[in-house]
Amino acid sequence: MKNRVLVVDDAAFMRMMIKDILKKGGFEVIGEAEDGVKAVEKYKELRPDLVTMDITMPEMDGITAVKEIKKIDQNALIIMCSAMGQQAMVIDAIQAGAKDFVVKPFQPDRVLEAVRKVIQ
Repeated sequence: MKNRVLVVDDAAFMRMMIKDILKKGGFEVIGEAEDGVKAVEKYKELRPDLVTMDITMPEMDGITAVKEIKKIDQNALIIMCSAMGQQAMVIDAIQAGAKDFVVKPFQPDRVLEAVRKVIQ
């Protein structure tokens, strides 16, 4: 059975890139969201095996969304996606419960390595 992933990013282009990397890596993308509020709703609805979460988004940022998802499901597996230079935010994300992070622009190998490591 394929692992089911929810992709969260406010940029449609980034969501498309991540989906493409994940599908080529053998993962099933079951949903996407463009902000933290929708990410939490989609998590409740879809119960994915893993979430890729952007940090900077409108409505609700990724770190707040991680905290909200962790309230719903303590065992949620979340990987943060951040642009260069957001190291402090990455630390906040890990403290909020994220399992790993990948840096934009995405290196497909690094994305798949992080996803496989977290899902194991």
